[in-house]
Amino acid sequence: MATTSTRVTTITYSTDLVGSHTISAASNTASPGTVEIKSLVSGANTITPPTGGTTPKACTIVPPASNAVTMTLKGVTGDTGIALHLTDPFTVSLSTGTTTFVITAGAALTGIRLYWT
Repeated sequence: MATTSTRVTTITYSTDLVGSHTISAASNTASPGTVEIKSLVSGANTITPPTGGTTPKACTIVPPASNAVTMTLKGVTGDTGIALHLTDPFTVSLSTGTTTFVITAGAALTGIRLYWT
């Protein structure tokens, strides 16, 4: 069943530069509104967005706070990819029709959270 979700990123500056920016993504009236807790294996892990009458527009990925395992975001397994921060959350915006993406883990990783919006 779909729900409506709205994603917002707020950037706040302090010290030498003071200010903030709020960047809003378009609302998604077909969001799955789900959170998954996953364990990644060492190597390529194909991530599949939820379906069942929903169309996710983004996935916010939150590694465990004490994570020491390297992660690389890829479109497909053979892709060079982008190295990800070990503990900071990151959001992947999804184009309509995106069926999978890949996170390659340097070792097994337990407790990564996927927020589908």
